[in-house]
Amino acid sequence: MKLTILGSGTSAGVPVMGCQCEVCKSKNPKDKRYRQAALLETEHARILIDSGPDIRMQLMPFPFKPLDGVLLTHIHYDHVAGIDDLRGFCVFGDIHLYAKQDVADALRVTMPYCFTTKLYPGAPKLDLHTIEPHVPLRLGDVDVVPFTVMHGQLPILGFRIGKLAYITDMKSIDDEELPYLEGTEVLVVNALRWEREHHSHQLVGDAIAFSRRIGAKRTFLVHLTHDIGFHEEADKRLPEGFAFAYDGMEINVE
Repeated sequence: MKLTILGSGTSAGVPVMGCQCEVCKSKNPKDKRYRQAALLETEHARILIDSGPDIRMQLMPFPFKPLDGVLLTHIHYDHVAGIDDLRGFCVFGDIHLYAKQDVADALRVTMPYCFTTKLYPGAPKLDLHTIEPHVPLRLGDVDVVPFTVMHGQLPILGFRIGKLAYITDMKSIDDEELPYLEGTEVLVVNALRWEREHHSHQLVGDAIAFSRRIGAKRTFLVHLTHDIGFHEEADKRLPEGFAFAYDGMEINVE
């Protein structure tokens, strides 16, 4: 199983529009951070996790093949704004979206033209499936178990897939969710910046502490701002077993 980080950036992306800091002006590709998204691939399945405003450019380098499903963590713009851009995949059939009820309800309001009985020509054909925390679903040959993390006061989804746990936009997690993370070997988790507390996101230190709490063997930090600094320098500051993800990074999971 391979997870490709399509975007490692936070909602503003990197470079940040109008910013003249050295990170935003960097020519190193690892310092360019599209909005958060990932592509999971196995021998028999391709699953997209989130579909933000950069998704068209994020998917262009990949072979044009069907998607078995799109897992949505929550309704915020940087995670769902690119759903319409998936319309090209409709040549293979309807696109199957999997989301909590509140996300599904919000999508019907924000994208009403995609969920009418009579779609206009060219509109994406979306099948919206409601999922619930702790209720497994199977996409292709992949078993997915959603669980809940808190994005400030907003409950959102993380996904447990075999030995992989994928979490974005977490500030905290309730103790009753921790059993769903037992045995995690590879953790992908958000780490906004080094310092300056944020009301709805972990900092780097929080992410490290969380990883150690659940006993992950390898941890990749995502949803990064330009405040992380240059990738090559920032990565050296992390303890063994931790790494900052970058756009295009491939993570192999047994």
